[in-house]
Amino acid sequence: MKGLCVLIVGGGSGLGALLARMAVDDGAFKLGIIDIDRDAAEMALEPARAKGLSATSAKCDIQRGPECHLAFEAVAAKLGRIDTLVNCAAIYPRRPILEITDAEWDASTGINIKGTYHMMVAAIRHMQPQEPKGHVRGRIVNLTSVDAFKAHPQNAHYAATKAAVVSLTRSFAHHVAKDGILVNSVAPAGMATERARNLGFLEELAKASPLGRGAQPAEVAEWVLMAGGPKNTYMTGENIIVSGGYVYA
Repeated sequence: MKGLCVLIVGGGSGLGALLARMAVDDGAFKLGIIDIDRDAAEMALEPARAKGLSATSAKCDIQRGPECHLAFEAVAAKLGRIDTLVNCAAIYPRRPILEITDAEWDASTGINIKGTYHMMVAAIRHMQPQEPKGHVRGRIVNLTSVDAFKAHPQNAHYAATKAAVVSLTRSFAHHVAKDGILVNSVAPAGMATERARNLGFLEELAKASPLGRGAQPAEVAEWVLMAGGPKNTYMTGENIIVSGGYVYA
């Protein structure tokens, strides 16, 4: 991320907050976070500010398109330029496939699909007119999931939204290739987080994985940094599966 201005949507906690820290350590010189929890976003910016970097946040419910665009524009105005957008915000509901309610469908599609879509549109409108660095005007990385490629009757609505994000990634990548904007996604399997342990599926995943364990969050984050960083000058429309062999593509 050396020399880039990075914006992370959903960067207030979890993998997003880890990405914020790692982006700074990797050389990002400006950092923005958009999150529904403004206090969490501000805390996640502390490592950047401790290094004297320009950093700002905005609060946003990404289910609403106008809010997405206003939040993006507010962060971009303060930082001056967005080189890399990372869409990390998502919810992970679990409900048997025959029992999913309309409210659960609406929340899943609103956050996981529509929010990602609107943030990509905002980023592209910002990136298209800006001066390129080398051949690249901007990079977008979307967090998807291996659930997009597996049968998951306990969270079919989540899996469906992540499959939709893979499709959106490819469509956007094709549309903006001529503009020098690279759009990719990263699809992890379950990560070894406290939340995963509390949900009780990490041990099951470890047994199913050829490597015998869930990923450390940093092992997934490294691929996000690669896809969104200056070393990626040609890859676009790809979905990078980081699953320890749980899913092969």
